[in-house]
Amino acid sequence: MGMDYMYLDFDPVAFTVGSFAVRWYALAYLAGFLIGWRYCVYLIRSSAIAKPTAEDIDDFLSWAIVGVILGGRLGYVLFYQLDYYMDNPSEIYQIWKGGMSFHGGVLGVLVSMAIFAKLRGINVFRLSDLVCAAAPIGLFFGRLSNFVNGELYGRQTTLPVGVIFPNSDGIPRHPSQLYEAVLEGLVLFAILYFVHHGTKNRYGFTSGVFLVGYGLFRACIEFVREPDAQIGLIGGYISMGQILCIPMILVGIIACALAYRGKFTAVVQSDDAK
Repeated sequence: MGMDYMYLDFDPVAFTVGSFAVRWYALAYLAGFLIGWRYCVYLIRSSAIAKPTAEDIDDFLSWAIVGVILGGRLGYVLFYQLDYYMDNPSEIYQIWKGGMSFHGGVLGVLVSMAIFAKLRGINVFRLSDLVCAAAPIGLFFGRLSNFVNGELYGRQTTLPVGVIFPNSDGIPRHPSQLYEAVLEGLVLFAILYFVHHGTKNRYGFTSGVFLVGYGLFRACIEFVREPDAQIGLIGGYISMGQILCIPMILVGIIACALAYRGKFTAVVQSDDAK
């Protein structure tokens, strides 16, 4: 007797306003940014941080949005489909068709934070700790939207958790988006909450833990996530996502070691001197 698997039948469009369709993907980004912004403000007020102030975080929100979107899109173009977009450059800006790289988004936000912190005289590692503590919120909503859209699904499975995704081959697959929502979102958020509150004076430590935690969770889930069709498994064993996680984990480990020794605390003293 065959097993009954769930067939995904979600409409990627949440609602329409006239002829304009509002997609769950856009709402996920919006929820991630807004809730993450308020969470950063909460962390500042609950720990009496001098700088960045709540007003600084308000101003940084637009910088973060630009960094995530530009970095995520350019990262996807460069890391995953460079040949295609070289032949179709007009499609690079068409982000509503999908195609965002988390690793590219991280790089985009890093650039945004570095410039913003320099202009405001803020310790960039203090700012990055706040942003990284809130990042799992966006990851959680983003992975849920991937599931609703029926994209970035997992490899074939005979387990009861299998889901049949639309526009696929009709074979039950791991709902890897939900695995990522739990690990990269809920679990990593909880870890970073306790790390941030326990290492307030070790600037950069929360950031390092985030890089290591995300890198490890993502690399593990990649074993049940369907590799990108245009790339496949490199060498027959490792995915592009896992390759990109390796430097992320290494940088995170180094950042944790340096932060624990207080190496980042003195970076930009003006925020403490004012």
